[in-house]
Amino acid sequence: MKVSREQMAENRRRILDAASRLFRDKGFDAVSVAEVMKAAGLTHGGFYGHFSSKDDLVAQTLAHALAADSVGEGDYRAFVGSYLSRRHRDNAAGGCPTAGLAASIRHQTPAAHTAMADGLRAQIARIDKALPNKGSSDARRAAIGSWAAMVGAVILARSVDDQALSDEILEETRAWIDANLS
Repeated sequence: MKVSREQMAENRRRILDAASRLFRDKGFDAVSVAEVMKAAGLTHGGFYGHFSSKDDLVAQTLAHALAADSVGEGDYRAFVGSYLSRRHRDNAAGGCPTAGLAASIRHQTPAAHTAMADGLRAQIARIDKALPNKGSSDARRAAIGSWAAMVGAVILARSVDDQALSDEILEETRAWIDANLS
């Protein structure tokens, strides 16, 4: 049975959404193509109609997830508070793809590195626009520094088994960013 162009696009979106959740939750190496296809509600055989390999899936999933990640728009302090929260920390599968995947990108293909770089550039630009001091000569530095601090804080907060320390990492990073943007 021939699949319509619209259905192909919908199937591709489902695959990318499923892969994004699984990769953020388990990491690239712990997720198989079969697992992604099952999570998308599709058969394994349909995979190669969309992607040439798992490496291709990884790169395209990164591009998809990072393009859909619209954090940083609007009220910057509210964004920082939401990003550096227990809710975000505890939801790796549904959380920020940068915090969930950046540490393991170094083991991926050049296409995956490019997708991450494009996503980082876009996020830094969104933060730059949302900062209270937008337009200043230090805005880009503040955007890069605060984004790096936020992503790092979430990665560190997720890495420890001490709830109090994890919460402290988030709270102190939020306070540091607030103090440096005032």
